[in-house]
Amino acid sequence: MTQGRLEAFTDGVMAIIITIMVLELVPPHEATLDALVGLWPIFISYVLSFAIVGIYWNNHHHLFQAVRVVDGRVLWANLLLLFCLSLIPFGTAWIGQNEFASLPVAIYGVILLAAAMAYFVLVRALIRIQPDDAPLATAIGSDVKGRVSPLAYALAIPLALVAPLASFAIYVGVALWWIVPDTRIERTITR
Repeated sequence: MTQGRLEAFTDGVMAIIITIMVLELVPPHEATLDALVGLWPIFISYVLSFAIVGIYWNNHHHLFQAVRVVDGRVLWANLLLLFCLSLIPFGTAWIGQNEFASLPVAIYGVILLAAAMAYFVLVRALIRIQPDDAPLATAIGSDVKGRVSPLAYALAIPLALVAPLASFAIYVGVALWWIVPDTRIERTITR
């Protein structure tokens, strides 16, 4: 499989994930502001999840700008990432429908941790097979964000059982940290 085909498949799956999430946004039956305000947990969880999927899509795109070859391990690592991301609509709906209850927020954190670990595996699989003159390893560097984010999720998961909104705030914080596209790859490629 070519790199372009892998990227196109990934784009399609991520578009479907976002589509599934938006289909969960059901308008209220009443035409009142109170009915609309009552949907705030569903909307807030959707906004965060949309941002997270968008962040993964954006960083996946940047990552593959520095990739020259892919192999079977990369394909499987990419599928693992897509599997983890495909669980986000479930977690999003569960949080929203249960107004940030402890268990749904904790399970959402497990999904985010799994996706972060899958992305880490994908990056390492890509670095391993690139030619020596490929810029990917240099561009990734020590990958502080990629190492700290899973730790933040791992801390937020048990916290969700006692303080779900604090845990959700950590998820938001990690997303805000990643919302600015990772320019390390672009800077390395343009040198």
